[in-house]
Order: sequence, then structure tokens, then C-alpha cells
Amino acid sequence: MTRSEFDDIRAHLAAEETRAGDLLQLARTLLDDLEQVSMREATLRAYYLRLLTAARASVAAELAGDDEPLTFVRDELAKRGQLPADGESVARILADAHTAAALVTALEKAPMRTLRPQSRGPRCAGVSRTTPR
Repeated sequence: MTRSEFDDIRAHLAAEETRAGDLLQLARTLLDDLEQVSMREATLRAYYLRLLTAARASVAAELAGDDEPLTFVRDELAKRGQLPADGESVARILADAHTAAALVTALEKAPMRTLRPQSRGPRCAGVSRTTPR
């Protein structure tokens, strides 16, 4: 869900004309969204774990003197269709990796935003999700 969708929900909950049935429907929708996000997160965690395991196995294979230490990483990338294509530019792939590393570093340095109770009135900034009236 986007920030504006959360703002829409907050505004709907704060509205005086909101009925109990509307809130129940909203709760069901939010639970469905939460379940989808949870499944997506579990899938991404599994992909990450497989890639991390392949990377560690490749480093261990190199330390053991294996002739093809990148076999594990190549196999994992091939399973996901992520092996570089024959004509793909090495410079572009390395630039993408550098940019991704810089982005992760910046995200790790930025303090995580937390939600805190606010005494402001309701806000409504988006139109991507409609709430029943």
C-alpha cells in the first residue's frame, strides 16, 4: 500500500459518517493486503537465502581450490533467468551493481520512519483506493 492509501484510510476512519459495516469491509481489505505482502516478503526472503547460500558456497569452493567456484552462483542466477545475456554490456551490469550498492548504503544510513500518533485532523492525499461511505 502506498502512503496516500494509508492517508485515505485514516481520513475514512476519522469521518463521523463512517459506519460499522464500512469498517468491517475495510478491515477485510486490509487483512487481504497484509496477507499478500506477507507472502511476497516470504518469497523474497527465500530468494535472498538461496542467493546468499550460493554466494557462500562459491566462496568456500574457491577457498577449497575448486576449478569452477562460481558454479553455485551461476546455477542460482540461471534458475531465476538472471544470467547476463551474451550481448549484455559488462559495464552496464557493473554500473547497476554499483548503483544498487550505493542505494542500499543510503537506505541503511537513513533513519527509519516510524508512525506516531498525531493530533492533526484527517488527511486525504490520494485517490488510488476508494473507501465506502
